[in-house]
Amino acid sequence: MSRAAAISTTGSAGGRRSAGGAGSALSLVAKDTPQKDLIRHIKNGLAFAELESLSAATGQAISELAPHVGIPLRTLARRKSAGKLSMEESERVVRLAGLYEKAAGLFGGDVAGARLWMSQPKKALGGETPLEYAGTEIGAREVENLIGRLEHGVFS
Repeated sequence: MSRAAAISTTGSAGGRRSAGGAGSALSLVAKDTPQKDLIRHIKNGLAFAELESLSAATGQAISELAPHVGIPLRTLARRKSAGKLSMEESERVVRLAGLYEKAAGLFGGDVAGARLWMSQPKKALGGETPLEYAGTEIGAREVENLIGRLEHGVFS
């Protein structure tokens, strides 16, 4: 079993969510994993395979995802050979996976729709794409808020 089965993300309201149910490949999560385990995994650095799993689940090449989790392409090759991400990179991978999961939920589990939505500029995000805007924790929270407004029918 990969570490992905032991990792969990939580929604902004604190409840665990999964677009595809328990074991959703998009989320890198197990619904019943305690937050302390997630924190420990992030601090220890996720396996490079987690980024590969996110790439496979979203249909986006690792080279496309890497800049959005703050990994320059030259560093990407080193991370792959080492088989491990840094703590900061791990946290951003988990954050991005959570956003993709929420976006897929917005589209009824349609990952292709979520990928398209995440890559198109949004007026509510100052003309940036959700992927670009989510480069910081504050930006990611804004993307989560936008998804929440759209889920509740609030024009944004």
